[in-house]
Amino acid sequence: MRSTHRFRFAKLTRRRYKLFLLLLLVITVVLSSLFNHQSIAVTPPQLLTDPFLQAPTAHTVQVVWFTEFPGTQHWVQYGPQFSQRAIATTRQLSRMREDAQSYVGSQLGDGQLYAQPVFREIWRHEATVTGLTAARIPYRVVSVPSQGQPITSNAFTLAALPKAGTPLKILLTSDHQLKPMTTANLQKVLETVGEVDAVFFAGDLVHIADRASEWFDDNRGNAFFPNLQGRATYDLTYEKHTTRYTGGAIIQSAPLFPAIGNHEVMGRFSMEASLGDQFNDPIPEWVAHRTYQKLAQQVNPHDDPEVQATWIKNNAFNTDSYEEIFTLPDTGGGKKYYAVTIGDVRLIVLFATNIWRVPGLDPEVKGRYRERNSDFNQPDRWGYGQHIFEPIGPGSKQYQWLQTELSSPEFQQAQYKVVMFHHPVHSLGDNIVPAYTDPVQIIERAEDGTATAIRYEYPLNQDYLIRDVVPLLEAAGVQLVFYGHSHLWNRFIGLTGMHFLETSNVGNTYGAFIGEKQRSTPEGYTETYVRSGDPNGLQPIVPTIDSRFPQAQLTEAQQPQPYLASNQITAFSILDTGTGTVRSYYFDTYQPESKVVAFDEFSLLQPTE
Repeated sequence: MRSTHRFRFAKLTRRRYKLFLLLLLVITVVLSSLFNHQSIAVTPPQLLTDPFLQAPTAHTVQVVWFTEFPGTQHWVQYGPQFSQRAIATTRQLSRMREDAQSYVGSQLGDGQLYAQPVFREIWRHEATVTGLTAARIPYRVVSVPSQGQPITSNAFTLAALPKAGTPLKILLTSDHQLKPMTTANLQKVLETVGEVDAVFFAGDLVHIADRASEWFDDNRGNAFFPNLQGRATYDLTYEKHTTRYTGGAIIQSAPLFPAIGNHEVMGRFSMEASLGDQFNDPIPEWVAHRTYQKLAQQVNPHDDPEVQATWIKNNAFNTDSYEEIFTLPDTGGGKKYYAVTIGDVRLIVLFATNIWRVPGLDPEVKGRYRERNSDFNQPDRWGYGQHIFEPIGPGSKQYQWLQTELSSPEFQQAQYKVVMFHHPVHSLGDNIVPAYTDPVQIIERAEDGTATAIRYEYPLNQDYLIRDVVPLLEAAGVQLVFYGHSHLWNRFIGLTGMHFLETSNVGNTYGAFIGEKQRSTPEGYTETYVRSGDPNGLQPIVPTIDSRFPQAQLTEAQQPQPYLASNQITAFSILDTGTGTVRSYYFDTYQPESKVVAFDEFSLLQPTE
């Protein structure tokens, strides 16, 4: 009996012990879940960017910032003791996505998180601050998430549009694209000249316009907004020595005026193809419209004009992300081209860019000069060469707008007349060839009608910028034409004394083509393509301050060179309206303790010989 009783007691004890362990396990899981939930809940949401300034007027300025939550309310606090408030409007960006090539979160461009494009919720907040004068006042922004406490930014300053006679320092920059030297470049701008009053940005802000992390939080540390807001964390390493750069806190207090570059244009929309493939695959709108006519009954049975416009855009190209991110002066060209007066400067911004395609001529190249052999008889796969996105020739809407703007009182009365766009007019770079004109498609066919070759020609004498736009600018008295695209520094002076400046050796370079260094161009074509030098006939100007110019250190040249094309030395330029000069600086990123050097300066006031 005792033995049986001990057995039952032991069995009961084991059962209770198992129940105890099970209960302990449940308690552990519940507590762990609660702990983890609390850990997530108590991690407060953050602003995705600092605020930045857009479209100032004589008495107002737009304040814009971004979050990853819609929130319940957003506003700007401004003035003494932040006593005034401007309520923001909120909208979600429609095309922001991540994909396998994104550097975001724990993903390093390896598809670890995203195998294909995935929409990312980014919310834009914008408030109009009113009642302003030229005097700077403090401001900050507040966002209230649906749960948790309000989030308040750091304090910055803002002001109305500067009046005529106000001396300004304006940063001239372009082609950031998350390139390696950009963060150091912007940090040195602030350290060298202090706060600037405006930023003129000649296009190519990011690499892929619809990739959200490139604008906001690329985990390599050098996304667009962090760079221009002094919140970047980008490491440059040279000979085992690493220097961390943070960019410059610039656009929180200085309005940004951008132009559209080819990297602000996305091609045919897809939720399967990578964002890079979409960027590389635009076709002309007229081609998409022709295809639409064949599919209209299928894709738009009710003949809705909005459905038609969206379909054509999704099957051609768009600048939606660029236009949704920025608020720009509305002077007749929407957000694609516009004009603004800031102090003594009248700035005209044009939409002058085309799709970049490779210059190669191999059988499987879909490039500037040809289609792939395998695509000859598949028109739906043609790239149509290096086609222009927005017409700018005589009779086009943009050309007519430009003519009107050049005759306006605002332009004619300005002391400084500046025109900015992306595509180069005079350059030693690669991207100025071929001519900026509509590609001429030439198809060779066999007797049965099948295509045996497809090539594209670009007549130099039909370059829209040289033939049509520059003469307008010269006749109107424009002093400075500023552009980018080729990732180098060089400048030229036209026959009438108009200055041409390309100051895009900011983050990297693709080289200058002068002397024996020649561009990759086709031979045996109808047109002759200029392989070195400026194809439009001007001689580049040797820098005026530092005759040694860093090129001598980089190319083994024994004489000063009229350009900077370096992946070691970065450059930026400042338009100083107080002195009427444009001064360019360089910084050697391989020598982080070195000084920033002013190497070139020219005047917009003095006549040029």
